[in-house]
Amino acid sequence: MKRLFIAFTLLISTISLTFAQQPTPTTATVPAAPPMRLTTTAFPDGGIIPIKFTQAAPGAAPGGGISPELSWTNVPAGTQSFVLHMHDVDVSRNKSTDDNLHWLVWNIPPTLTSLPEGIPAGAQLTDGSYQMNVFTPSYRGPGAAASGPLHHYVFEIYALDIKLDVKPGAEGSATRFTVLKAVEGHVLGKAAYVGLFKRPQ
Repeated sequence: MKRLFIAFTLLISTISLTFAQQPTPTTATVPAAPPMRLTTTAFPDGGIIPIKFTQAAPGAAPGGGISPELSWTNVPAGTQSFVLHMHDVDVSRNKSTDDNLHWLVWNIPPTLTSLPEGIPAGAQLTDGSYQMNVFTPSYRGPGAAASGPLHHYVFEIYALDIKLDVKPGAEGSATRFTVLKAVEGHVLGKAAYVGLFKRPQ
């Protein structure tokens, strides 16, 4: 009887050990969606922005310039609108952390994946989106002084799960603050692209 009990105990131990060594079934993982990507044919990422797209362009109005073509890919599912934000991160305004706003475009329709070169001035564009720079409702080209270092102009695109209920205000920095506050909690994806510029000597 004692031998039978020992044999039974060994059998149970062997079965338990066998099951313990079996690999645990894993849940199939869904591949992560590729990150958004922002590009332009106007200049390479991290490269010099051509004069054409700056305030130093021949015939450009003060604070003007021609906006470059911009394209974005890998748009997240559920995107309801886009925000484009261009700013000079080497400038500090009013002794604060606020930098220089060159272009803010919001409520870009979710069906668009690009902006053509030379977006015209005006608070509201034909596609229903709004635009603003630090002073006026238009693109403001780079204009860093020739006497200083190259400035970094950052273009950012945000994919949002909402359309923003924000209209252009009288001042660009205040409008930017309102727009960027409204996007909090609604960003599905983003991408950035950087250009360098200072005026010719």
